[in-house]
Amino acid sequence: MSDNKTGKKRDYYDVLGVSRNATEKDIKKAYRRLAMKYHPDRKGGDAEKFKEISEAYAVLSDSEKRRIYDQYGHAGFNERYSAEDIFRDADFSDIFKEFGFSFSDPFDIFSSFFGGMGRGERRRARVNQDIGSDLEYQLDISLEEAAKGVKKEMIINHLVKCSRCQGKGYEHGGGYKECPYCHGTGRIQQVRRIGGFGRIMTSSICSHCHGTGRIITKPCNRCNGTGKENKREKIIVTVPPGVDTGSTLRLAGMGDYGRDSSGDLFVRINVKRHKQFERRGDDILIELPISFAQAVLGAEVKVPVLFGSVKMKIPPGTQPNTLFKLKGQGMPNLYGNGKGDEYVRVMVDVPKNITRKQKELIKEFDRLSNHPSLDENLKTRSKTKKPDSKRSHDPNLIKRLFNIR
Repeated sequence: MSDNKTGKKRDYYDVLGVSRNATEKDIKKAYRRLAMKYHPDRKGGDAEKFKEISEAYAVLSDSEKRRIYDQYGHAGFNERYSAEDIFRDADFSDIFKEFGFSFSDPFDIFSSFFGGMGRGERRRARVNQDIGSDLEYQLDISLEEAAKGVKKEMIINHLVKCSRCQGKGYEHGGGYKECPYCHGTGRIQQVRRIGGFGRIMTSSICSHCHGTGRIITKPCNRCNGTGKENKREKIIVTVPPGVDTGSTLRLAGMGDYGRDSSGDLFVRINVKRHKQFERRGDDILIELPISFAQAVLGAEVKVPVLFGSVKMKIPPGTQPNTLFKLKGQGMPNLYGNGKGDEYVRVMVDVPKNITRKQKELIKEFDRLSNHPSLDENLKTRSKTKKPDSKRSHDPNLIKRLFNIR
């Protein structure tokens, strides 16, 4: 149900008046209270409000549906679930029995709200329907493509409507007739005797008409009566900004063809590892090497971001593994809630090969830092002189050491 002012569907949690971390008990309690208020059988009830809260409860009371809704919101959820799917397997019975209401069967709820068939009629219809299968493909994208969004080409193989018979399954002049084996029921019943204890009746799908209750006369020469043929097809997939590995995109009707309804194509996103960045939700992490001199004296350095670089100040005396935050330089949120941050971990780069002059300067630096000399490291601490508080680092010495101008 949409908001009258904006035309957008209201958040299910707002509809029930619960928080996003609400427990199953909290959700049930909230729905029970609202159902008492808005049920159409009550005086002053509101059918539209009751439909809205029932839909919200059907989703949030189901752990799998709730997980998908939390991850993708209304847009992604509605691509995966039809109106009937939302109410399927939802359990309203104990709530309605408590108040003596009708609609104890979720299928009856659906039928009442949307004018659908009765439960028995739908079950019989499903048996005789030709529904195409859903397909699933994986799509690999880069971190930058996940950040900006991208249109990607994919090659898929799926069943499509036969180009010769246009899905009918028969040649010109042909058609359908009642299956003579099951007499149009789509099922075969068999009765077997069990010793002297009586008879047992079994029912199975008719192997001649495959449960449809009819067979084809003059089958199509191209598809052999199936009404379908294989096709290799190039499609364009629109990937929204902010997706992550495991995100699923649904392309309705792009699965295998069925006379009554085609299946859907589900595209599973896989974001490839990046050479520099590590993703953590909407945030990204990068390790930045800096020199010993930059760590001691401080510096302004260039830091790579997803699209380019920015300048960042390293304060004097920065320690190894210090973490800095670049606000808003992370990934965009899939639901439009701003952007994450980039975290920069500085790694002090210790040179492996140094000249004799640099070695002498390091010893001098160590001496001025009030540390025991490098040649006296193995001596006991009791013999070490007390540091002179007046001595300090010599910035010029550090600059000469690492050739900083």
